[in-house]
Amino acid sequence: MGKAWGFGRHGGPEVQEFFDRPDPVPGRGEVLIRVDVAGVNPLDHLLRSGPIDGLDGGRPFPRVLGMEAAGTVLALGEDVDGLEVGDAVFGFALTGGGTYAETTVLSAPHTARIPEGLSATVAATLPVAGTTAVDVLDQLGLPAGATVLVNGVGGGVGLAVARLAVGRGLRVIGTGSTAKREHAEAVGARFVDYTAEDVAAAARALVPDGFDGIVDLAGGSSLRTVAPLARDPRNVIAVGDMSVPDLGGRFVERRVDRENLERSAWLALDGLLAPVITAVHALSDAPAALAAVENGHASGKIVISVA
Repeated sequence: MGKAWGFGRHGGPEVQEFFDRPDPVPGRGEVLIRVDVAGVNPLDHLLRSGPIDGLDGGRPFPRVLGMEAAGTVLALGEDVDGLEVGDAVFGFALTGGGTYAETTVLSAPHTARIPEGLSATVAATLPVAGTTAVDVLDQLGLPAGATVLVNGVGGGVGLAVARLAVGRGLRVIGTGSTAKREHAEAVGARFVDYTAEDVAAAARALVPDGFDGIVDLAGGSSLRTVAPLARDPRNVIAVGDMSVPDLGGRFVERRVDRENLERSAWLALDGLLAPVITAVHALSDAPAALAAVENGHASGKIVISVA
């Protein structure tokens, strides 16, 4: 039996609970891993709040929280290629196994080996934030010297986008609350504080001719405020707000396969995608880790150290 943290039914934080469960049995195309580190993401509490097609795996309650993890392969299901028992790996729990647990199953096609020299703590942040950063910047395809606005720069994905964009030679402006300034500036972004100034006016003053690209992580009215700042509305890429086509923009095209995981890992190893990890919680403190992300006050990336 292993310890896990999850939820007994859909709802708010009140449905969360610790429980014991046997080690999952990896099915076809899955690997069983001992979890060393789990990443914490907004998607985790969204899945707890209600079902999302294609992501809960149809597993019975109680379900384990978490979508990304790094650890060691303990067993292989059928039809698993390119991974072996004993491998240090990281990836997505896309079949509903969850990752806030001592052991779990990951989807093998969405799992990759951790390169030598990269820590499990860093690797656990890459399946969501790292690959998203790669995807949005590849989709924009901006040349060095171009300007990009990262709307909502302070979270794990926003800081990853900003750091990678700076590494590609882009001029980066990031928006966020006052508490996010230090981390945004540390990765090389020029910061606009939406709590202290008119975001559109301040950003326009920095880039009068309009932005070559906008990466939106805030959505809603914030997206509608910054979208007109783009020189071409097609270069407004939203990560969470599916209504972006109404503004002429596009939703991010996600690639969560092994190739993209490996690419993000090598970028992290080279320092071009090094995450800003602001808190490491024990599994016993998982409620506080998720609460920090759910209430929107978290800066950077939060992880849970299970080992």
